[in-house]
Amino acid sequence: MTMRITNRKSRLVLLFILASWITFTVFQNSTKLWTVRKLPISLHHWNFIMKSCPEAPLHPAVSPTETELRIKGIMEKLDQLSSTTSTTHSKATLLSPQDTYCRGDQLDVLLEVRDHLGRRKEYGGDFLRARMSSPALKAGASGKVTDFNNGTYLVGFTLFWGGRVSLSLLLILPSEGVSALWRARKQGYDRVIFTGQFARGTSHVNTDCALVLNSSAELCEYLDSRDQDAFYCVKSPYIPCAALTHMHSENKEVSYLSKQERSLLERSNVGIEMMEKFDAITVSKCNKKTAPMKKKCKFGMASTIPSGHVWKDTWNPVSCSLAPIEMKECLRGKFIHLMADSTICQWMEYFKSSINTLKSVDLHEFGKFQNQFAVDLDKNINIQWQKHGYPLIGSLTYSVKEIEYIARVTDRTGGEKNTIIVISLGQHFRPFPIDVFIRRALSVHDAVQHLLLRSPDTKVIIKAENIREMHNDVERFSDFHGYIQYLAIKDIFQDLNVGIIDAWEITTTYGTDNVHPPQSVVRNQINILLNFIC
Repeated sequence: MTMRITNRKSRLVLLFILASWITFTVFQNSTKLWTVRKLPISLHHWNFIMKSCPEAPLHPAVSPTETELRIKGIMEKLDQLSSTTSTTHSKATLLSPQDTYCRGDQLDVLLEVRDHLGRRKEYGGDFLRARMSSPALKAGASGKVTDFNNGTYLVGFTLFWGGRVSLSLLLILPSEGVSALWRARKQGYDRVIFTGQFARGTSHVNTDCALVLNSSAELCEYLDSRDQDAFYCVKSPYIPCAALTHMHSENKEVSYLSKQERSLLERSNVGIEMMEKFDAITVSKCNKKTAPMKKKCKFGMASTIPSGHVWKDTWNPVSCSLAPIEMKECLRGKFIHLMADSTICQWMEYFKSSINTLKSVDLHEFGKFQNQFAVDLDKNINIQWQKHGYPLIGSLTYSVKEIEYIARVTDRTGGEKNTIIVISLGQHFRPFPIDVFIRRALSVHDAVQHLLLRSPDTKVIIKAENIREMHNDVERFSDFHGYIQYLAIKDIFQDLNVGIIDAWEITTTYGTDNVHPPQSVVRNQINILLNFIC
């Protein structure tokens, strides 16, 4: 029986449960959580004093029972420090190896995970990333990882193309690091602190701002009345709250991880290859039957894992086909509203560089994250990029005078067949508890649902997050946080007739590891958009 959740509060509770369920099922090790205790004795402080004939004991006698307990306790702590996943001791085995591999075949690898003492781990939850590639062919595809939650994983690769193919399986985070990050993420809003600038004539005052402010001072509350999204700044005694004009942020030296847990996130422990000893394989065409023609990509098509591959630098979905589309003609008479972060601002820059008749309009804004607007009057093309509302992380000062929540902008959009809205959320939410992201995604979902009820011809596209740098501030920005948000977004919007651009899968396939991927990746993301709307 299918139950449709219509009550907003019930749906919010459901998504909180979903977030916990995702962690339990994909990173299941709840009964084996790695708890680190501080070592009370440092090994280099142990002083072994040996005398041939000591006149008297240096310390009071210690009973054998107490000594044994102390030894056992120290050994347990050392044992815990060695129990994390070891790429050196883990073993990857190619199942059913063949002399000849054919295009279209499935290639499976069994991974048996062991710890640093060589012991087989009895639980799963490692955050793995599988990928196959042929750099000479500009080809790549992700692999499907199945966690059996007992220390073994099945990694499946579909051999999409012929030629020489290399296989890769990266340990992005061991399960113990995943558990630590998930626990730490729930514990605070203060990993990033915002500074708001208030202006009154020529006078300027800066105060602390945040999603949650633990302060006894009087606060300015910037509240979205419908969805109750709130942002706060310490109130200046001289300037009113309405005079907030600009903002910037910085990362605080705040961590909710122990010293041992932070060691799991060091560069040497993140993104380690687990199939280093595997040689490249050669894939042949093998005269197999021609694959049936696929339907053109459109809204509502089922997603697969993997959802596609790159060949000759071009994205090829599994379940549908993409055609090359002349951009200027496709966009004739259309209004494209891009709402999101800088990864969608890359789209704006791509449009402007690809359509030479598209002219930027000066909106007279100051600082980073300036809203952008470009038009082609002859072909009646209008493209706009607008930053999303708080939280918006940026070390450079940006204007907040025109900042709005995506849901409110969507509410006032009239919509019609030539209106296209593209939304992307994620990167700026990673340092904050997951409920902030879920609430915001639900607000956007409801606004899009209302828009499609009054204007069903409007086209709405949701762009998933890009993967990003693996070693850049892992506690705040790890792709583990992004992956959880990626799964939540797909679940939240599955009941709406919207297009999904699986940027997570595309950037994983390319292996970019860059929050702002190369232009070729942006081109393929935009080509999916063009196929959706033309």
